[in-house]
Amino acid sequence: MSTACILCAAITGSVPTKADNPAVPISVAQQVESTHEAFEAGASICHAHVRNDDESPSSDPEKFARLKEGIEKHCPGMIIQFSTGGRSGAGHARGAMLSLRPDMASLSVGSNNFPTRVYENPPALVDWLCGEMQTYDIKPEIEAFDLSHIFQAALLFERGRIKAMPYVQFVMGVKNAMPADRAVFDFYRATVARLFGAQAPWCAAGVGANQIVLNEWAISTGGHARAGLEDNVRLDRGRLAPSNAALIKRAADLCEKYERPVATPAQARAILGLRTA
Repeated sequence: MSTACILCAAITGSVPTKADNPAVPISVAQQVESTHEAFEAGASICHAHVRNDDESPSSDPEKFARLKEGIEKHCPGMIIQFSTGGRSGAGHARGAMLSLRPDMASLSVGSNNFPTRVYENPPALVDWLCGEMQTYDIKPEIEAFDLSHIFQAALLFERGRIKAMPYVQFVMGVKNAMPADRAVFDFYRATVARLFGAQAPWCAAGVGANQIVLNEWAISTGGHARAGLEDNVRLDRGRLAPSNAALIKRAADLCEKYERPVATPAQARAILGLRTA
C-alpha cells in the first residue's frame, strides 16, 4: 500500500492535565514547542485546543491567534485545525476563533453521550458552524462519534452546507459512546465509501489504550490516523508518553510496517483539497 498517510497530532484537548501527565502542553508556548516536536516526528496536522492558566479549557480567540502564529512560524506548511468542541465553550463561543481562518476545524454534527454528560450539538449550532466555515474557507473535519453522524455529514454535503468532500474521522473508545469495535470500524469505512466514493479520505482516532489500536486499523486499511496527548497520555499501562512526538512516532512506525509513506504537509493538503500554505 503506497498511499501517503496523514498523521494528525491532537496535542492538548480539554481534559488531560499535567497531573495526568506532565508532558501535556498547557500554555501557548508549550503547545507550540510540543507541536514542533510532533511536526518533526511526522505530523502534518495539528488539532488545537487552548487552555487557561489554571488548565481549564478556553475558546479565547486571542489564545488561538497566538497559537496559530507560533505554529505557522515554527512548523512551515503544517495544517492547523481548530477545535470547535463543546467542552471549551457554549453556543457561538465555540466558533468565535474561526475568523482567524485556520485551514481546518473540527465539526461534530450530532449529539452523543460522553463519560459524565451529554455532548450537545443541536442542529441550529451545527448549521451556524457550517456557515462560518464556509465564510472563512475552512474545511471541516467531521468527528463521527456515532454512525448517524456520517449520514448527517452526507446530508449536509448534499444540501451544500459542507461544500467540499467531507473528511470524516471515526472517534472510538469514548466511554458511553462508540467502543473500539472492529466490525463497527469496518462498517464505518464501508459507509464512507458508499456515501462519498471509494477514494474519499477518512481518519480514525482512538481514546486511551485504543489509540494505538485505531492507529493500526486505520493505517493498515488505507485511512489516516490521529495520535496525541489529548486522547491518550500513556505509551502503555506502565509508562506515560513523554511527548506528543512519541505518540506520533509510534504511528509513523506503523506506517513503515504497512509500507505507507508518512504524508508531508504539502501531500496532506493535496489529499484533503486544501489551499497551499
